[in-house]
Amino acid sequence: MRSFLVSTFLILTLAGCQNTQPSAPSSTPTPQATFSEARRSFTTKLIDQRGNKGDVEKPPAALFSVVEYTSKLGSMPAYLSTISNDGKKHPAIIWLLGGFGNDIGDVWSEQPPENDQSAAVIREAGVVMMYPAQRGGNTSAGSDETCYGEVDDIIAAAEFLRKQKGIDPDRIYLGGHSTGGTKAILAAEASNVFRAVFSLGPVGAVEDYGSDYFTFDAANRKEFEMREPLRWLASLQTPVYIFEGVDGNIESLRQFRDAAKQEGNGRVRCYEIPGNDHFSAIRPVCTAIAKQILKDDKGGETVMDFKAAVDNIK
Repeated sequence: MRSFLVSTFLILTLAGCQNTQPSAPSSTPTPQATFSEARRSFTTKLIDQRGNKGDVEKPPAALFSVVEYTSKLGSMPAYLSTISNDGKKHPAIIWLLGGFGNDIGDVWSEQPPENDQSAAVIREAGVVMMYPAQRGGNTSAGSDETCYGEVDDIIAAAEFLRKQKGIDPDRIYLGGHSTGGTKAILAAEASNVFRAVFSLGPVGAVEDYGSDYFTFDAANRKEFEMREPLRWLASLQTPVYIFEGVDGNIESLRQFRDAAKQEGNGRVRCYEIPGNDHFSAIRPVCTAIAKQILKDDKGGETVMDFKAAVDNIK
């Protein structure tokens, strides 16, 4: 069973983020190339082959099916919630779980409201949800690349999802928590396949997670730059909404806010959640996300405003 709901490693990671200042924004000027262009000319060098391998836990048939989507490394499993056979086109969200290892597990059991990393309230509100394993997770090929090759897997998952019967291909969203939130921003910077992206508790640079989690050649600074969402904000073509509890890893959120303001980047909107931490903010924020997705059915550009919802979170 996946350990993300227990979150021992996530708690330790968060504690490390809280006790040290996040990495300062890169002093390098904004790259002239887009993130997708830079990725095409870069090959990561992995020095540690890791992942959480194992069979995919069987979900309740009334809630989820296990599907296979195809990424560059081959077939990868995912949970896909039930799609109503009512003849309508439904919005859907890919949700990226936190932690490392890239596996999936129990996202259906009831969780405490102060730490519900399954984001199940989005599914319960009527939005189709897909939880993709990524390279190195479960039966997927490859290994954990610490937020690099996983971007390709996430984009491939979106291409799979948009082709499913009953899914509105123009209303595919992306969200994630913690490392999932970091990967969500990187995926948004590398593509334009998502209508909107929701990132809960990301970091501006993967080095903030600490060297214990690096699977790549840490002697090569370029490896870090290619995993630094703060560096590539100018590549965004999609609205990105970033959230974090004030008692959580709030300095990282403020880095995104300040960098977006400095660049005049209106695609990035940041929301601090008073009275909450890295985990307790998840459920109320996801409740607000679900409401905004269901309202976002008019076509045209996505415009969402979470201020009123955030102001009402206790």
